[in-house]
Amino acid sequence: MQFIKQINSNYNPKRLAVKLNAKGEQFVVKGHPWVFSNSIVKINDDAKTGDLAIIFSKNKNKVVGLGLFDGNSPIRIKIIHNAEKKVTINADFFHSKIASAYYKRDELLSTNTNSYRLIFGENDGFPGLIADVYDTVLVVKLYSEIWLPYLEPILKSLQQISMAKTIVMRLSRGLQNSDQHNFVDGEVIYGTLNNEVVEFVEHDVKFSANVIKGHKTGYFLDHRANRKRVGELSTGKSVLDVFSYAGGFSVHALANGAKEVTSLDISKQALDMARANGKLNAYSGQHKTISGDAFEEMKALINKGKTYDVVVIDPPSFAKQQSEVDLAKKKYAQLAELGEKLTAKKGILVLASCSSRVLAQSFFDLNTRVLSAQYRLFETELKTRHDSDHPVTFPEGAYLKCGYYRFLE
Repeated sequence: MQFIKQINSNYNPKRLAVKLNAKGEQFVVKGHPWVFSNSIVKINDDAKTGDLAIIFSKNKNKVVGLGLFDGNSPIRIKIIHNAEKKVTINADFFHSKIASAYYKRDELLSTNTNSYRLIFGENDGFPGLIADVYDTVLVVKLYSEIWLPYLEPILKSLQQISMAKTIVMRLSRGLQNSDQHNFVDGEVIYGTLNNEVVEFVEHDVKFSANVIKGHKTGYFLDHRANRKRVGELSTGKSVLDVFSYAGGFSVHALANGAKEVTSLDISKQALDMARANGKLNAYSGQHKTISGDAFEEMKALINKGKTYDVVVIDPPSFAKQQSEVDLAKKKYAQLAELGEKLTAKKGILVLASCSSRVLAQSFFDLNTRVLSAQYRLFETELKTRHDSDHPVTFPEGAYLKCGYYRFLE
């Protein structure tokens, strides 16, 4: 496999001998993928980003984990192997991990779906690396320099296992400013791409994603199962999709025979994508769009007396840091209250959160409390988490939660 540009640095990663304090060691032994700088008791003085950290137990000098050193992050070591058995960190090691991740997606890929997350960062043993597949296009997003010394064999294995014809490299803001590589965000590094917008299929429904300039890797794959479920609930119904982005819920509703769907988003560009995605499929219902602040536009709809059989509210993360959690909860409470007023008699309200710092139980309890205060009988029909291609292997890896609330009157 030949890449358009090679990695700048010829740096050969070295091995580091690392010892942690008791708390840090316990976390590693239990399988947690993060080692913070304040947990490190002993490490080589000349440690560089990308070095292989061999973590020894405090007492018996037994290897308890292998990780990659990151000098640019408070998470100083990112674990890639918990040392239950001895391994050699080489191309075969990474190939095996990618193959294992692919097999975990087997059930999903047996459906009429050709878009999926092949590598979900830490949860698949690749902290700081995401790999999404859209039909024959593989989009790799890097969040850390730790992967640069190992990138070529990893990309080869990702391509072989996914059978992608094209690889697009996406970079976090930090990586875009790094001088350790020659990659450019949105660059095609393998194969060719005739159009930056790529079409794909999700449970029989057609979509498209801008893999070069779109948010993250171009689309949000994590809500796939919820979109399918909302589609099935929408036949013959009126639907409001709040924070619709590219119309994921809206398009599934239209494709499943909704009579009217309204996509609401602050971004006119996102609504253009929602309309375009809708037109990729055959539908007979009406697709309306509203561009504006979700809170204000929902209040305006309430003032007009509008209600919908199905209301979906899927906002962006409101709590990107711990100090924002209380404000995030207030916003979720507002959305639940507004959503209830917009949900028709015997309708269903779907409330979602992707804020990892707002725990699932806290989110569900908040929704129940707010809806119970509205003096309208309802039942919690379903609570869902991540789709199968977003496995969760440690607490902080869980962020997505979604509640379905059906009103009885």
